[in-house]
Parts: sequence; structure tokens; C-alpha cells
Amino acid sequence: MGKLFSLLVLLGLGYAGLYFYYGVVIEKEVEQQLEARGLSSVSVDDVEYDWLAPVSDSANIAVTLSYRGSQAAVNVQLQGHPLWSDDVTLQLDSLQALRLGLSFGQ
Repeated sequence: MGKLFSLLVLLGLGYAGLYFYYGVVIEKEVEQQLEARGLSSVSVDDVEYDWLAPVSDSANIAVTLSYRGSQAAVNVQLQGHPLWSDDVTLQLDSLQALRLGLSFGQ
């Protein structure tokens, strides 16, 4: 029983590490795509994805972008796996939300 519990804990820790690293790789991939299109001043604030995304070849990802006080949440369709596939494509799926920041200061 103790060995089974240890194995489950080890698998859980391994998957948690894979889940975290997947998010980091997706964020870098989105930043590279933005930079390639001349949008290097747009920053990636948050990346959200399903808990099974790190083990599938396609995923729907919600990305929050910011530019000079304005934020946009967009849905992105990912084809291919960024960790062990060379052919990865990101496609803009839809705009979820747009928040504009206005400042009236000096």
C-alpha cells in the first residue's frame, strides 16, 4: 500500500511539473508569435488552459494580453504539442474580452 501511495505521489508531482512547464512554453510561444508580427510591445499577462492540455496534441488556450493599460483576453487554438513536436501552430480563435484603461492625470 505504501509503494502504491508513493507511486501516485511521484506521478502527481511529475504531472504538476509538466503542467507548469507547459504553461511557460505556451507563454514563450505566444510572445514569439507576437514579436514575429511586430507586436513586441504587447505583453502576455496570463495563460489559461485545460488540465488535460499537457497530454493532448490540440488545446484551447485563453491568453490575456496587455498594451499600455489596455487588456484583451483572446482564445487561441493550439495544434501540435509544444514540448515534443516541431510543428506547432497557434491560431486566433476569438476575442473574449477587451478592457480599455483611460487615465486623465497629468
